[in-house]
Amino acid sequence: MSFEPVTPTDVGVLRDFLSEVDLTLAGLDAPTVKLWIERGIDGCILGTTGYELSADGRHALIRSVAVAPTQRAKGAGSRLAKFALTDAARQGATRAWLFSRRSGPFWQNLGFQAADRHELALALPRTHQVRLFVDSGQLEREIAWSRQLNDLAQ
Repeated sequence: MSFEPVTPTDVGVLRDFLSEVDLTLAGLDAPTVKLWIERGIDGCILGTTGYELSADGRHALIRSVAVAPTQRAKGAGSRLAKFALTDAARQGATRAWLFSRRSGPFWQNLGFQAADRHELALALPRTHQVRLFVDSGQLEREIAWSRQLNDLAQ
C-alpha cells in the first residue's frame, strides 16, 4: 500500500472520513499541515495520517491517524503512525506530540509516554489543533503523549 499526499480535492472526503472516526478537523486544508491518505484498490480511504511542525521545526504534532473499520487490528494504524513519525523526523523534528483520550495503549506501543498537555501547547502553540483546544477550553480535557524521534532520523 502507498500513501498519497492530501490534495485540495481530497479535503472533503478526508473531512468526512475523520468526522466518522471523531477526530479533529481543524486546519485540514492548511499548508502547514502535512497529511496523507492510504486508499484501497476501489479508491476508498483505508487510512489517514499526518502532522504539523512547530515554527522552529523541532516538534511535530501527530494528527489525523485513523483507520477504516475494515482495516483495524491488521497493523494499519501502526504503519500509518510510523510513516508520519518517520517523515517528521526526516524533516528535522526531534520530538513528537499528540492528543489522545482513547488510544493511549496504542500510542504507548509506539514509544509514546504520557506528557503534560500544557508543555505540548507551549511547544506547538501555532498549530491548528492546539489553537482550537486552547481557544475552546478543550485543552483542559485532553490527554497528551510524547516521544523522542532520534531513533527514526536518517
